Amino acid sequence: MECTVSWTGAAGTRSGMGFIAETGSGHVLAMDGAPDAAQPANGGQNLAPRPMETVLAGTGGCTAYDVVLILKRGRHDVRGCSVKLTSERADTDPKVFTRIHMHFTVTGKGLPPAAVERAIAMSHEKYCSASIMLGKTAEITTGFEVIEA
Repeated sequence: MECTVSWTGAAGTRSGMGFIAETGSGHVLAMDGAPDAAQPANGGQNLAPRPMETVLAGTGGCTAYDVVLILKRGRHDVRGCSVKLTSERADTDPKVFTRIHMHFTVTGKGLPPAAVERAIAMSHEKYCSASIMLGKTAEITTGFEVIEA
């Protein structure tokens, strides 16, 4: 797996904190920093997600992918899955994630809550590389609800 991240600057001025990531699979992802009123050249323009937001989003995508795949492989009629991630970070550098809570909402027909709980647990214990990696610095908790389709 590879990715190239390039600084874009702000409209060719070489100020700002915008970046474009080009992934090995041929996709592009924009990232930007938060504006800095005190030093505008060192801040972003709020044009895209922050890099750490993309880490959190990638983790959510990784675990939701696992949950859907595990339920489908178990022949469950899953029709939707979303996960809301809330997090806390350390106050000092490096500002790693210290707590992450993931709340899953899984929609399907006749989905047993025990199967959803098992799929979430399997993702976090065995399959989701991102959440297992973040679990080295963060306390990760989960919750879920099942909605009948």
